[in-house]
Amino acid sequence: MNAAKLPAACAPWVRTRLRTAPGISAALAVLVLLTAFLAAAFPRSVDAYETKALRHDVASAPPGQSVLEVATPPPSLGQAPSVRESAVREKALSSARDALVETLPDPVRADLTNSSYGVHTTKPLVADEAWLPRPDALPPQLTYAAPSELPGHSTLRSGRWPAARGPVTLDTREVEAAVTEETAKTLRMKPGSTVAVPTRSGVPLTVRITGIVAPLRPESGYWAVDPLFRAPSLIRDPGSRTPVFYWRGTLLLPPDTGPALLATMGEPELYWRLTPDASGLTAADVPALASGIAAVENGPGLLELRDIAGPNTTLTTDLDAILGAYTSMRAAIGPVVTVAAVGIGAVAAVVLLMTGALIGARRHHELALLRSRGGSLRGIGGRLLAETAVAVLPSAALGLLLAVLLVGEARFLPALLGACAVAALVCVALPLRTALHHRRPLLHGARDDVMDARPSRRRTVAELTLLVLAAGAVAALRRRGTSAGTDLLVSAAPVLVGLIAALVLVRLYPLPLRLAARPVARLRGAVGFLSLARAGRASSSGTLPLLALLIALTTAAFGGSVLAGVADARDEAALRAVGADARISGEGAPYPVPGALLRQVRAMDGVEDVAPVRIEYRTPLAASLDVRSDTKRATLMGVEPESYARLARDGGLPAFPAASLRSGPGKDEALPAVVSPALADRLGERPHTIRSQAGDITVRVAAVLSRTSVVSDSEFLIVDAKGLALPEPTTLLVTGAALDTQRLLAAAKKAGPDFRVGLRAAERERFVDTPMQSGAERIYGAAVAAGAGYALLAVLLSLLQTAPERTTLLARLRTMGLTTRQGRRLLAFEAMPQALLAAFGGLLVGWATIALLAPGIDLGSLALAGATAPTTYTATLRADLRSLALPAVGVVVLAAAVAGVQAWWAGRRGSIKELRAGDTR
Repeated sequence: MNAAKLPAACAPWVRTRLRTAPGISAALAVLVLLTAFLAAAFPRSVDAYETKALRHDVASAPPGQSVLEVATPPPSLGQAPSVRESAVREKALSSARDALVETLPDPVRADLTNSSYGVHTTKPLVADEAWLPRPDALPPQLTYAAPSELPGHSTLRSGRWPAARGPVTLDTREVEAAVTEETAKTLRMKPGSTVAVPTRSGVPLTVRITGIVAPLRPESGYWAVDPLFRAPSLIRDPGSRTPVFYWRGTLLLPPDTGPALLATMGEPELYWRLTPDASGLTAADVPALASGIAAVENGPGLLELRDIAGPNTTLTTDLDAILGAYTSMRAAIGPVVTVAAVGIGAVAAVVLLMTGALIGARRHHELALLRSRGGSLRGIGGRLLAETAVAVLPSAALGLLLAVLLVGEARFLPALLGACAVAALVCVALPLRTALHHRRPLLHGARDDVMDARPSRRRTVAELTLLVLAAGAVAALRRRGTSAGTDLLVSAAPVLVGLIAALVLVRLYPLPLRLAARPVARLRGAVGFLSLARAGRASSSGTLPLLALLIALTTAAFGGSVLAGVADARDEAALRAVGADARISGEGAPYPVPGALLRQVRAMDGVEDVAPVRIEYRTPLAASLDVRSDTKRATLMGVEPESYARLARDGGLPAFPAASLRSGPGKDEALPAVVSPALADRLGERPHTIRSQAGDITVRVAAVLSRTSVVSDSEFLIVDAKGLALPEPTTLLVTGAALDTQRLLAAAKKAGPDFRVGLRAAERERFVDTPMQSGAERIYGAAVAAGAGYALLAVLLSLLQTAPERTTLLARLRTMGLTTRQGRRLLAFEAMPQALLAAFGGLLVGWATIALLAPGIDLGSLALAGATAPTTYTATLRADLRSLALPAVGVVVLAAAVAGVQAWWAGRRGSIKELRAGDTR
């Protein structure tokens, strides 16, 4: 009787593996989670700060630049009066506003709360009322406007709101108006005042002031597009040969009084001022936004606006210029950020590959056994892919979810692609490496030492190819710079330099080991010799850990140097603008500083030094009789040589040659002067007479200084203040690490209303005025932290890969009399060669990378985006010692710590497992 055929018992592979080694799967999942989060968060962070920067630039721009102003003349005189009147009434203007808003192309949207419309006169009309002020015997000129929703944008201070008394037509001869507090105060207006406005019929239109109002939000587009709405202004008469001025202001009429303005001589105009709504804009909307603005300014969109408002309608705005400045800044900052992204991406990829290599090495014997028992590469690879995907895919999805939740206002697709790339790399790396490694039978016990390995021809060709790519990337970056746009090859220059350095160091690694092994072999004791022998027997495939370390250290050093360069550029620009930590000077004119103020400032707590300086701007470089309109000019400075030299030294400026000024006038009675290089070429070696505020003085060039504080002008001239007829200082330059700002402000205010205090810290903060700058700096800070973290993780993975071998070695050596202390020294000395090589190589490669790439990287847009023209300087990249040294030292310390912990842990465990008979480790 045949027994029934029973199915073979088969345990599920994935479940069995996860139960057998849950720690490895959990560690892999955590690493994938962090890496996927970084890969997904980076594009979202870039999108987020670019979106915030766009909204900031549009919202913070002056309303006169950002507002879309639609204007059209009223119907022509040939049309019926009723048609002309109805076109400027509130109902028609409101309906046109709604239609114009609907016509704007996406993503251009209007903020109706801050928008306005109405009728105003474009030609100022002379007001001859005798009670109006006349600064230079010229009567004021007024414009008249009937804006919408005046009560919603202002507060009534006195009187009552103006209103239209009955239907207003072309024949109406009296209307009411309101003025702001500043207009009323300056033009001496009050409720009940009347102004006669000339009309075409000859019968004047009387405008009666009924109320005084105060703007609720003076900076809003309602008031700021036309500043005369808020306050009058002194205007110079262009037709007069002498500088005479008159007042110009605006009276605000109620809605529905537009028909009365049609009868005046002020050339009335209909307007709709649409404030752009930036709350819904994103960085991805910039091309469509620029295209839409161009269309409504001079394209098909303008034809649609004319169908609504009239055939002569125009739209004016500087929003396109705002977008152009935003695009230029993004184009300048983007390549610099891409360099950091490529570096961190390369480090993360190498660390993930190292993790796969570590898992594959730990399972080498298991997989070799499966292969010898008939397992196919496809079957083994499929099972490895399945068990890897179970841990990796949920972790990558969770990292993506965290990035989406933590970083908002960004696109989802780039983040999804980043997380998927991480998951795909990890899922493919282990099966592919296994398939390639076990495609042929491996001889048991074959050694692959770094001391005996000989690079193949293929490896040599690959290394030469990478060398050519790295040289091309560095040359392109130095020649083109980052201003040419984002180029992947150029952005990968630091990574390629680190890759080449890793390959070179791996080739040179055996040489110092051989040189060190000979003298150590002659010493008493086996620890030194064994440690070097063990280091020399490391696998020749150790290029991956060294590559990860060098790229991580290079990326961290590069990111830290970028942040240091940005900080240095802002410090220098602020120092040039202010001159010291604080500056006290007169505003608008060189007022002499009272001696009491100088003594009071010097006695304040926190003040380390005070340098009194006399500054005379635009000093003619000629005698009084020879000065003409085209005479070259420079900044004349009278200083105390000793205090000014200390100021230059404390501020990190070039050393000031105080001895050159202390020599005093020579035989030709010319004052020695320290001048700028351009001025030295102009003046030459002979004495030269210039006109100061106290009269002519003769100077001679005693020294040349490339730059100095206080003045940002390229041409300056510094003399000893004692040699001037007016030596009184006009500026105090205060140095101190902990200045009392409030006391300085109080002292300056007490000295006179014209004195102002400028602070270096406040000037520095002005250079960081956009979210794009702060966002890019945060990304570089994250790049530094991630680079250092991945470097430490690479060290840890490298040591964990060989941990079983070291544990077995210690167990066997303990049976031969090796003490615990000697075991710790052995493991520490074994780990040190590669750790020191990585640390020293990281220092060298980081410094070399920065030195090679610095000429092509301009950090000006990242550092000084808020600077004005006189203070815009080129911010260059420089090596930051702290960013270079700290990660490298951390690598060495971690290697020593891991070796010590492993030796301690191996000493606490028994040696039975490690000393089993037949163990091939």
